Amino acid sequence: MITYFDISAAGVLKGRVVFKLYDDVVPRTAENFRALCTGEKGISEKSGKPLTYEGSLFHRVIKGFMCQGGDFTHGTGVGGESIYGEKFEDENFQLNHDKPFLLSMANAGPNTNGSQFFITTVPTPHLNGKHVVFGEVIQGKSIARALERCEKGESDRPVDDWVISSCGQLPEDYVPEPHQVPDDGTGDIYEAVAEDDEKVDYKKPETVFEAVRFLKELGTNLLKESRFDKSLEKYNKGAEFLSDLAEKDLNEEQVVEKAQLSVSLNLNAALAALKDKNGKKAIAAAEKVLADTHADEKQQRKAWYRKGSGYLLTKNEDSALDAFNAALLLSPGDAAVLKGIQDAKRQAQARKNQQKKAMSKFFS
Repeated sequence: MITYFDISAAGVLKGRVVFKLYDDVVPRTAENFRALCTGEKGISEKSGKPLTYEGSLFHRVIKGFMCQGGDFTHGTGVGGESIYGEKFEDENFQLNHDKPFLLSMANAGPNTNGSQFFITTVPTPHLNGKHVVFGEVIQGKSIARALERCEKGESDRPVDDWVISSCGQLPEDYVPEPHQVPDDGTGDIYEAVAEDDEKVDYKKPETVFEAVRFLKELGTNLLKESRFDKSLEKYNKGAEFLSDLAEKDLNEEQVVEKAQLSVSLNLNAALAALKDKNGKKAIAAAEKVLADTHADEKQQRKAWYRKGSGYLLTKNEDSALDAFNAALLLSPGDAAVLKGIQDAKRQAQARKNQQKKAMSKFFS
């Protein structure tokens, strides 16, 4: 059985995700999912809702774990129902959660399967014997990755609605479209996640370094073009690729290069975030540098300065002053740092004056 979702985010079509269902191993579970994709069962007698995934959303998404959807009655994770009635039994646990992009049934305990499902984004062996694996993604993995990495709010719910705008069944002889790295308009040739990219092999560290150097250079070029959000994205992506590289697999020269690249990428990310007027991300990147024992004094000074500038953007003048003063200790008399201190004091005074003015109006 082959089924598909057309997925939209904030009303914009992201593309098609295609699933192969394991109907030879779990026919009852696969049939439930297939029929909810086609909507052929009509209206539920219990809920009065159409028995279909169409129009439902992904209500819970956790990076490095899974993307969960299928609650077409409530959209919060408390609802949904199967084509067999509200719940049905665990068919079997023959298949394990041993790789990313598997389809598995969400449940509230043994034998409580309904319509909710999740797509794994990493191997999840702790779910073996508890959740029924019934399919896998065979096309559109990059869309699942984009969903995994979207901005989340309370209860791990995506800030923008990621909706199954349409869904259905495809012929058994359907041939998945050849995979291509999604074109984001920057010239990036790498997948969002290193493990998904055939060009990157962590058993061959040089392939990782090659990718990271490429992403760093791309980030710098985008920074020069004033495409600050994309520049930040590429620096962060490079740092993420690098972080999974185990030092035990590296020679001495590579250990040094990893340390230098890590500090440089995070410093650059802080700068790109400041240019993009994103104080929180600038602070986060600067803090990574300050926590890195490989950062030298000059790099620490830059990190403190960029952290202070980030706090200025978030209108936290006290924390900005603390950061700028820390930078000044490392570089006494630095003109940029002294200006940062003046700006923080000026901004704090302007806020006090504004508050005083507002209070005087209140009591006049």
